Amino acid sequence: MQGSLDILDLVHDFKERGEAFALATVVRTVSVTAAKAGAKAVIIADGTITGGWIGGGCARGAVLRAAREALADGKPRLISVQPEDLLHEQHLNAGEIKDGVLYARNMCPSQGTVDVFIEPMLPRPQLIILGSSPVAVALADIAGRMGFFINICAPQNEHGVFGKSDRLIDGFDVPSIIGENGYLVVSTQGKGDSQALKAALRSPAKYFAFVGSRKKFAALKKDLGDEGVTEANLETIHVPAGLDIGAVTPDEIAFSIVAEMIEIRRRGQLNAIKEG
Repeated sequence: MQGSLDILDLVHDFKERGEAFALATVVRTVSVTAAKAGAKAVIIADGTITGGWIGGGCARGAVLRAAREALADGKPRLISVQPEDLLHEQHLNAGEIKDGVLYARNMCPSQGTVDVFIEPMLPRPQLIILGSSPVAVALADIAGRMGFFINICAPQNEHGVFGKSDRLIDGFDVPSIIGENGYLVVSTQGKGDSQALKAALRSPAKYFAFVGSRKKFAALKKDLGDEGVTEANLETIHVPAGLDIGAVTPDEIAFSIVAEMIEIRRRGQLNAIKEG
């Protein structure tokens, strides 16, 4: 069992890497329980405890299920694992939520009660914008207000057109820390289109879009294919970028892209809850 200092170090490491996790803390125990108030555990999305301890199997299954759901929808949970006769006395059923508390059944002989608070720690979704076009500038502004971590990849002498951003990168070098949950948008609009697309294609991402017409992308697609980029990789790119809302102005186009990214992100979370 890890001490509180080890758990805090583990939490710090997860945050530094930008990985999602849930922190489970035992807040109350009644009668005989393996874990005591203050015990903590770090739980990742597949329900694995990577550090800490919250007791034995009597409460673990219910807590891990609640942690997976909390990571999927981003909402904290307070779960109370109680013996069946105590639930019956309170006219409660396992799986019922009352006054913000989720109740679960303790099937162990100890018949103790343990209350656990589960707090999801979700990193801000990473958006990488390649280019400094008017759409790129509007996208950085709108997506930033929607909670995205904004990475700008553009020549340094073009950084001044942007307002607030989280990271400015000279050129089209996509940050190596961006993983499969990142969002990439190429909005060069005539200034280094091919170079930006090739750089973006080297990075995994949940969402990859190109701001431009299908006709323009078709020409770029041929050039990229001639340079060895596979058809399978090119087919993953959203062209044109954004939901089809009839957008015309840079702000409207940027809004449609943010809406598409949010749709992909939230639907993925809802599917994770259903599959869990």
